[in-house]
Amino acid sequence: MISRQNLRIRDPYVLTDIEEGLYYLYGTNHLIGFDVYTSRDLEHWEGPFPAFRPEAGFWADRDYWAPEVHEYRGRYYMFATLKAEGACRGTQIFAAEHPLGPFRLCSDGPVTPRDWECLDGTLYIDERQKPWMVFCHEWLQVHDGEMCAIPLTDSLDGPSGEPTLLFNASGAPWAMPRGTGIDYITDGPWLFRSGGQLLMMWSSFGRDGYAIGLSRSVSGSVLGPWTHDERTLFGKDGGHGMIFRDLQDEWMLTYHIPNKSPEERAVFIPLKEAIPEWSVKSIEI
Repeated sequence: MISRQNLRIRDPYVLTDIEEGLYYLYGTNHLIGFDVYTSRDLEHWEGPFPAFRPEAGFWADRDYWAPEVHEYRGRYYMFATLKAEGACRGTQIFAAEHPLGPFRLCSDGPVTPRDWECLDGTLYIDERQKPWMVFCHEWLQVHDGEMCAIPLTDSLDGPSGEPTLLFNASGAPWAMPRGTGIDYITDGPWLFRSGGQLLMMWSSFGRDGYAIGLSRSVSGSVLGPWTHDERTLFGKDGGHGMIFRDLQDEWMLTYHIPNKSPEERAVFIPLKEAIPEWSVKSIEI
């Protein structure tokens, strides 16, 4: 059993199983592969259990980052970032019959464009039950980090169209450039609906370090257009968050803090849903 305070993890992602009374925690754990932990209280964790290990000859040999696991049509799908020497970083999709895995290849290589440096793909199902992946086109390649969306096949085994640019990181009033003055980062998108609105939580760097902000789709569609809140949801050197329902059916926010390795830990903070829109007051730990 590992306490939350002793579990080093970045980019935490929680899947809740109400029937089992169990939480599954995924994240970046600096392995060639992905692990999962289980808990009944978000404070004490069992594991790690190997959720995915690459077989010999698998294309990716580094940067195993930010796995998310979504339940979709009775199966579990992992969206994860991977890279190899001579290959662009991208998001690949894996599938399993259980949250513990083992996860097997679903997509044939990355779903993101093969000549783009990309990361942090997340699944979004629109109002017509059409699957999309929202992902980041990295600042390393485009300087002003891009948030993009690409339609997926119903079986989630690949794209069903071309990517669309949703917005650039510099469009958010709270986002600050890195040292060069022209490099803005997009990280960790997470989409959800609240008060009839489609919102996106995502990370970049703000005045006080790594941060989480909110953007809102004017049309209610994943294709936007998107506007950006003036203030951060959290702005004090923590980020890459997502929202989940706990076992008491209350909304929770998780993200890692601080952003410095090897000190990063997952935090779990109750949220109150305001009507008609999500509260954007800064969260104090």
